[in-house]
Amino acid sequence: MGSQIEKIKSVIAESIRVKNDILNNPEMIAKCEEIAERIAEAFRQDKKVLFCGNGGSAADAQHLAAEFSGRFYFDRPPLDAEALHVNSSYVTAVGNDYGYDQVFSRVLKAKGRQGDFLFGISTSGNSGNILKAFEVARERGMVIVAMTGESGGKMKDNCDYLLNVPSNDTPRIQESHIMLGHIICELVEASLFERP
Repeated sequence: MGSQIEKIKSVIAESIRVKNDILNNPEMIAKCEEIAERIAEAFRQDKKVLFCGNGGSAADAQHLAAEFSGRFYFDRPPLDAEALHVNSSYVTAVGNDYGYDQVFSRVLKAKGRQGDFLFGISTSGNSGNILKAFEVARERGMVIVAMTGESGGKMKDNCDYLLNVPSNDTPRIQESHIMLGHIICELVEASLFERP
């Protein structure tokens, strides 16, 4: 097997390029700041942040929810955040009885309240179960954040904030979703708590 050094370097370079495009996008930077400010205010008003995604984006949803509900940079009180897919009995029951496209929207009918945040994470922006969740979130007066790839897909017209990573490459998009999510978590934590 030949050396894969150049392939490894090209993947790293592409990841850097995508993040550099975000760095040089003042509109996206401003949106991150506004989202973080609004989430901090929502937490002050005893609201919550919910996340949904499929596959790798489900893992990202769970990861970011844990940054809020556990801790990020320092010990502080937990914040109310959850990924909607973490109850596997619920997901498999609803998927079996109602259809997989209902797994997020159905639980959102129980958990979603006016002023709560919903993050939908989808590299294509076209995940049907997330779009159905956005419908319920809109009915309930929630704030909707779509994290997608470059086109934004169908989610771009159904959200309050679109964070569309400038790439069509799924792994590079997901890497940037985590970066943007981490930035928002850091800003929210710093806004709400004094660092020890």
